[in-house]
Amino acid sequence: MTTKVFIDGEAGTTGLQIRDRLIRRDDIELVQIDPALRKDAEARKAAFAAADVAILCLPDQAAIEAVELSKDLDVRIIDASTAHRVNSDWAYGLPELSADQEAQIQSARYVANCGCYATGAIILLAPLVKAGLLPADASVSINAISGYTGGGKGLISEYEEGSAPDAFLYATGMAHKHLPEIMTFTGLTAKPIFVPSVGNFAQGMAVSIPLHLADLPGDVSMGDLHAALAAAYAGATHVKVADLADQDSRIDPTANNDTNDLTVHVRGDAEDGRVVLVAVLDNLGKGASGAAVQNLDLMISA
Repeated sequence: MTTKVFIDGEAGTTGLQIRDRLIRRDDIELVQIDPALRKDAEARKAAFAAADVAILCLPDQAAIEAVELSKDLDVRIIDASTAHRVNSDWAYGLPELSADQEAQIQSARYVANCGCYATGAIILLAPLVKAGLLPADASVSINAISGYTGGGKGLISEYEEGSAPDAFLYATGMAHKHLPEIMTFTGLTAKPIFVPSVGNFAQGMAVSIPLHLADLPGDVSMGDLHAALAAAYAGATHVKVADLADQDSRIDPTANNDTNDLTVHVRGDAEDGRVVLVAVLDNLGKGASGAAVQNLDLMISA
């Protein structure tokens, strides 16, 4: 059975990546419109009407307008923007979040794709908060580096023309748009300090969270953290927890590029209780387009 999919915003970085993942599939038929009409409401509404599932690769306000435009049509929506991620009427598109999250995505009309940084942070933190190893009110710092494709066409142009620095920190005003979903889906009640950065490489991402074991309740060890994460993702197809014995090798943010995989590392000094949790993913894969296709596959398998 063929599923008809409309990518609203196909010309953007995320949209192009999703198209490339779907265009060769025999079970998917892409619904496309004349590029000259990509902002025409009637043309877009006709495309929504022709599709079984639409994937929104749009700025937040445009995504909200697209949902309104299609609300009376028999089409399911995956939104790759930030607009609906903490909306309780939408399923959060991170199947690995909990035992029933996959089923929620399968049955939902509306699915909000996760943010790239948020994916790494939630994968690392949610199982620890749920297990009581990390207090919900803990003071958490999240540091991350991403390839420049995460910044969209403007930032891509800066790097390709050579005007951007080799690396830079940003969002140091502590108002990054991924913070609400990080707090909502990790269970944290205290706002984390989140300092993202961009490096001079196209794609790939590493999200790191340092912890002092002495700040955790009880007698939590580095092995306990690793065991909780390994148990949480034991059956996951796309999330793997690296062996605890590997403490010295370099962690490459690009290691999972061109895949939908995410690797969790638990590193540190078990003796003096300093630990760093690291998630490595492709910001265009598990952090965006790959995740959208994973959610699409769940929705059409129901």
